[in-house]
Amino acid sequence: MEINEGAEAYLRHLAEVRRLSPATVRAYRSDLADLTLACGDIDLDVVDLDNLREWLWQAVQRGDSRATIARRTAAVRGFFAWAAEGGIVPTDPSLRLVSPKRGRTLPKVATADAMDSVLERLGSAAAEGDPLALRDHAMLELLYGAAMRVSELCGLDVDDLDHDRRTARVLGKGSKERVVPFGLPAERAVEAYLVRGRPALLARRTEGQAAVSALFLGARGGRIGPRAVYNLVSRELGPELGAQVGPHALRHSAATHLLDGGADLRAVQEILGHASLGTTQIYTHVSSERLAASYRLAHPRA
Repeated sequence: MEINEGAEAYLRHLAEVRRLSPATVRAYRSDLADLTLACGDIDLDVVDLDNLREWLWQAVQRGDSRATIARRTAAVRGFFAWAAEGGIVPTDPSLRLVSPKRGRTLPKVATADAMDSVLERLGSAAAEGDPLALRDHAMLELLYGAAMRVSELCGLDVDDLDHDRRTARVLGKGSKERVVPFGLPAERAVEAYLVRGRPALLARRTEGQAAVSALFLGARGGRIGPRAVYNLVSRELGPELGAQVGPHALRHSAATHLLDGGADLRAVQEILGHASLGTTQIYTHVSSERLAASYRLAHPRA
């Protein structure tokens, strides 16, 4: 079996058996396509450790980041472990492949005051009654209020919200379902959107277009996509942070503010839908950094 054929079979395994997210499968596809290009049209069982080391060295020479090289190492290890387990290759050549250590990069986090400023500004615009402004306000309130991923927000249907309990049923990574709470400001913004915004957007569908169950709709009445949400967050929150940011910045900010407010780390893990507590613990470092910064600014002997 040639590398490209093996890669396609592995990607199908990731998507259909392991049910990884489409974004993860796309990243692995890119990594394995690059490996195929570097090795040429050779059989999978011919690839050895030297081939893999040379491939990673080319990435270093290109100036790829440590995080990218670490991900590529993980992709090729998973690929060859799968191939060895399935008897496609006699031995796994990636076992001795060394991955570079990732440098710790703390996520961009908005202050609570900055979030208040952004959400108040969007709320004022929504009060004018424009359907898109009502939608934008509701989306950001829900992204921040429930610490959702952008894919989870875009995948929400109207029936996924329980307004009495103020919870949302979301489909996270690996198609794992969980229920997340959100606050009263998000509930009010979503309710205003459902009453005055969504019907107007739904009416913009072209004739013959099927009805949609999606909670958040685009300008033409179809389910909104991640790119539109990214553009909204970048436009509204980017100036507050002085950097280009996406919807994940709201998730980072919500997690940090929960911990700053005294929330239990395990509870934050459940809200975020992290499989490992170690993934959630990065936010304790963010909080520590903010605490140290406040100390340096305020303490006379800092």
